[in-house]
Amino acid sequence: MSRTLFKEVGYHLSKLIHDIDHGDIGLPDLQRPFVWKNSQVRNLFDSMYKGFPVGYFLFWATDDGRNTRNIGSDTKQVNIPRLLIVDGQQRLTSLYAVLKGQKILNENYEEVSIQIAFRPKDGRFEVADAAIKKDPEYIADISSVWKDGYSTWELINNFLSRLRKSKEVSREEEMTISRAIDRLYNLKDYPFTAVEISSTVDEEQVSEIFVRINSQGKQLNQADFILTLLSVFWDEGRKELEEFSRLSRIPVGPHNEPTPYNHFIHPHPDQLLRVGIGLGLKRARLKNVYSVLRGKDLETGLFSETKRVEQFNVLKEAQKHVLSIQNWHDFFHAIIKAGFRSHRMISSETTIIYAYIMYLIGKIDYKIDHYQLQHLIARWFFMTSITRRYTSSPETVMERDLTRLRDVPSKEGFINVINHLIDSSLTNDFWNITLVEALETSTNRTPTLFAYYAALNLLDARVLFSNMKIRELMDPMLQGQRSPIERHHLFPKAYLKSIGIETNREINQIANYAFVEWKDNSEIADQSPKEYLPKYTSRFSDEELEAMYHVHALPIGWEDMSYHEFLRKRRQLMARIIKEGFDTLEK
Repeated sequence: MSRTLFKEVGYHLSKLIHDIDHGDIGLPDLQRPFVWKNSQVRNLFDSMYKGFPVGYFLFWATDDGRNTRNIGSDTKQVNIPRLLIVDGQQRLTSLYAVLKGQKILNENYEEVSIQIAFRPKDGRFEVADAAIKKDPEYIADISSVWKDGYSTWELINNFLSRLRKSKEVSREEEMTISRAIDRLYNLKDYPFTAVEISSTVDEEQVSEIFVRINSQGKQLNQADFILTLLSVFWDEGRKELEEFSRLSRIPVGPHNEPTPYNHFIHPHPDQLLRVGIGLGLKRARLKNVYSVLRGKDLETGLFSETKRVEQFNVLKEAQKHVLSIQNWHDFFHAIIKAGFRSHRMISSETTIIYAYIMYLIGKIDYKIDHYQLQHLIARWFFMTSITRRYTSSPETVMERDLTRLRDVPSKEGFINVINHLIDSSLTNDFWNITLVEALETSTNRTPTLFAYYAALNLLDARVLFSNMKIRELMDPMLQGQRSPIERHHLFPKAYLKSIGIETNREINQIANYAFVEWKDNSEIADQSPKEYLPKYTSRFSDEELEAMYHVHALPIGWEDMSYHEFLRKRRQLMARIIKEGFDTLEK
């Protein structure tokens, strides 16, 4: 008989809750944003009440971690859970939160309660709302059923007393209600099956097991998996990541202190953890966190207690720099310097996160001058964004980038490596062929279009037919019912349809767009370029008009061109303007 790497164990719900309370089962999701909807929690309890199966739990044994020293031994955490939950985290979090009346965190890291109501007369579960909370037919929050010190006799009598104040209750109704509340209370004894994976199994095997036994073939979320492990080995570090993420969504702290809030990204803990691994260990793969916490030498593959402590200290020190609000905001100055103004111009958060790694390496490891580093990272971000460097296999590509830096001894070497990667990516062929081809799209959230916007900002361009600066009107602080500037179809939709061009892919080509003030956009309406252009060009001198046409990549006489000829020539000019903007970020 072949050796099995797991065992099946039966649990009653009350035992699961007890083991979480006593630290035998690690449930870190209580400190993370809860992703289930309240309706899903309601359906879970409804299924249990009806006696339906609601799935299994997948646990991973930690070799009885109560006898294992926490790697973060300078923290207050003493005991490590015996079991980590790998699959069923949201289900177990729902059960624990409701039975214990425990608040959870929503997507904005705000504490909220899950309130599920129950109507005993017909066994109906609902998400509690204002009307239900006032309705005496309902137990407004079933968490009260399992409150310590309450007996079912008290629960039933208190419920009936309140109900009798609003209506007469027959003996038959009393019996129905009593049985229903008893049945609800006894959900604490609902049986679950758990598959416990042996502590001899490593993290990659656990991930493979999950994928193979999951009925939907769902991929194990690596970030959740790693953060679960971090909760065990370094709970304080995980909490720091969670708190930074929470504060990044708040413009001002409770006492007017600065926060990580910005207009580009509200980072998640796993993204910040990636930065720490990149800065400290020059590695890009998130799974390396677990190897570090176990003491695996990433070069030799050998394990040792000495290496574990050494690598943990490196990660701990790196995280201090990652979570420095000063470093964080200084980094975004480089993104702004690259011409990018807000999240609306960002197509990939991964590109931002990886640029932050490079920024911190330059600042912390090589002590590069602030002004020089800002220029360098601005060029780096522009390049990685426009080339989609981290779109395909991002960890693999970033791992190669970081590998080039591991043995670089000086700041000059670091600068040379970064400049070499930029120059080898942005070749003449890229500017003249690849970029022009990439501009042939109607997708309005493409890195090439955002690079064009960034170039307009770098060139201090004015809005088409206006004296207002594009970068000023792109300021994310300017909010109104309408955007200060709008994307205008140079060849309007209705006009194109009138000449037989009807598909959205043709009409909405990004080469058919230009920024104008919203009032001008409304007035132009559906006129052809030849009709509306004289009114707007008359506002400017020949010299001003020439400069405006240049920066907006408009070929001379474009209003007389056929539509497809105009698109072809404008794409070439847009590519030149993007390069011209990038060239302002001199080495």
